[in-house]
Amino acid sequence: MKKLLKQAGIHKPDEMERYIVFRAQRNSYIFLISALIFWSFYESYRVYAYHTKLNLLPCMLLLLATVIQGFSQLLMTRNAVREDAESNETAHLLKTVVFIGAAASIVATIITAIIFMGVKL
Repeated sequence: MKKLLKQAGIHKPDEMERYIVFRAQRNSYIFLISALIFWSFYESYRVYAYHTKLNLLPCMLLLLATVIQGFSQLLMTRNAVREDAESNETAHLLKTVVFIGAAASIVATIITAIIFMGVKL
């Protein structure tokens, strides 16, 4: 199996390759978040200027991207310090609970906005 993967060019990346992949992913993430923010503002401007219906797609995508990033960061940090005797896991657990509460309130706000706008699902 290792021989087959080696022939296909698939191998475990070294530190430099991981750094390059990380930087590329970071750059693409920043671009996507910036594009979603711009799109959200553009949709808000259209609603204000032309009195059209609000398109919540860019706002929801932006919300989901930030929530997924936050949860991933919290879980990876928690897993990284799980076996460290000096770490304070209670603080990480408290952050997770607060983050979940904030995410739930944001989702509830979006659902309420959809209901008040009269959007039929």
